[in-house]
Amino acid sequence: MEKIEIPLDDALKRLDFIFKNETLSTECINDHEGFSLLGDSFGPFEKGKKYRMKNFSAIPFIESGVLVVSQNEKYDNVDIQRFAIRERDSQKLIQQDKDNFLIKSKEFRSLMEKDVEYKKKPKIDLDRYNSYTTNIIDSRLLKLLKLAKTELSLDDEKRLTKSEQLLFNKIYNIIRKWRTFFLTFK
Repeated sequence: MEKIEIPLDDALKRLDFIFKNETLSTECINDHEGFSLLGDSFGPFEKGKKYRMKNFSAIPFIESGVLVVSQNEKYDNVDIQRFAIRERDSQKLIQQDKDNFLIKSKEFRSLMEKDVEYKKKPKIDLDRYNSYTTNIIDSRLLKLLKLAKTELSLDDEKRLTKSEQLLFNKIYNIIRKWRTFFLTFK
């Protein structure tokens, strides 16, 4: 029986789309009267107040300096460095606080790029963010490759982000077929 598979890049784009539709906690740093678009209202926003809104709706207000991501949800170079050190120091995958940890770090990198572009943050912060993110990705990828040679335990499965689960399944199936081919003596 032929199995229908979604290409990995399509599945990752779907996870990104899902993340952009999740709710994000923000705080207003500049008053804004808001506006309506196609029957949806955005705002008004009052300085100092907190707002929860869909990620894709909040991003334009964040980029224009009306809102900022709440402290408990933001990722910056310091947060990413902390995650990278924890990942480096552990032999096993570290279970992150969110299934969409990697997607979130990718999306927040674009916010940091805007901050650097508008001179709100120094370029060295973005360079560090990129470096630490690369370390996390490479470290987790090596651990995934090691796991893909064996059956995944329930405990290990809990440590994978959704995007890593997609990649793991692909890698596991490829490695299993490759090993079986060479270990079948007929």
